[in-house]
Amino acid sequence: MKILSEKITPPVVSVVGNSGTGKTTFLEKIIREMTHRGLKIGTIKHDIHGRFEMDKPGKDSWRHKHAGASTTVISSPNRIGVVMDVEYDHSLDELVSFFNGMDIILTEGYKQDRKPKLEIFRPEITPEPLCKNDENLLAFISDAPMDFGVPVFSAEDIKGAADFLVAHFNLIPSVRKDHKKAAT
Repeated sequence: MKILSEKITPPVVSVVGNSGTGKTTFLEKIIREMTHRGLKIGTIKHDIHGRFEMDKPGKDSWRHKHAGASTTVISSPNRIGVVMDVEYDHSLDELVSFFNGMDIILTEGYKQDRKPKLEIFRPEITPEPLCKNDENLLAFISDAPMDFGVPVFSAEDIKGAADFLVAHFNLIPSVRKDHKKAAT
């Protein structure tokens, strides 16, 4: 008898906001909080300019890629990185297949995508929120008083924002915090 396991797609939440609002800082903090709770977090950084290098110039993987390899995988006992040539800017739905086994995927960017969003809003940087009329907006992260019909969490209320995401998506850790890797 063949048993097929059902592939469960983790929820995808985009952290959006204008440049300089603190998206990366917020993501660093919420990733720490949620992994501390035993959740497996995947992340995607949308680099619209495409000018990043995964590995340092001169290292083997960098040399392979610059020699013409269309896909380069960097593998170690605790990390895998992929650099792959593509013909177009892939959608979040296409990228999700790289995140098997995650409890949630947090992205930085993708403000135009029709995925749930948390907007980092700082009125000293931009006068109006980007997503105030976006039906996919879950919450604002802001220290400014706001009333757009969604929760607002202070930039320092990482626990509250994490509690909200856990409850909203009914997240249950897939790995216990005290889980030890089996020796191979």
